[in-house]
Amino acid sequence: MKKNILRAAVLFSALSIGPIASAHHSFAALFDASKPIRLKGTLTKVDWTNPHSYFYLDVVDSKGVTYNWAVEGAGPGALSRRGFKKGDVKIGDTLVVDGYLVKKPGVRLIDGRIVTLPDGRVINGGTEGDGGPGDTKPVEVQKDASTG
Repeated sequence: MKKNILRAAVLFSALSIGPIASAHHSFAALFDASKPIRLKGTLTKVDWTNPHSYFYLDVVDSKGVTYNWAVEGAGPGALSRRGFKKGDVKIGDTLVVDGYLVKKPGVRLIDGRIVTLPDGRVINGGTEGDGGPGDTKPVEVQKDASTG
């Protein structure tokens, strides 16, 4: 009986932390360092979560069509230590994000390395130690927001 309870507890623990463990990844696992992009858009949602925070921008492409982009950044603690706190932005604010496209074509997700806040402050938004490009701004890419 004790063995069954122990097995059940171990199985439950493994199933519970599996999704959390798999959520953390290296830069190269998802993003392409050869595909820099700059997004300027209106903040629609913020997920201030670990191990990565996510925020979402409505970006208008060259044809006037609006697309919602997800931006992955460092966790809340890392962003806070760099001067980017949850209260610094609100839904409707305009942000500029320099980052790198996800490897999967057609997915509107970027790794946000440099974030320009509404007050003009520039914050390193990347996850430290993820193997991604350094903290320099990528070359601005004029890209159709619809395709990624």
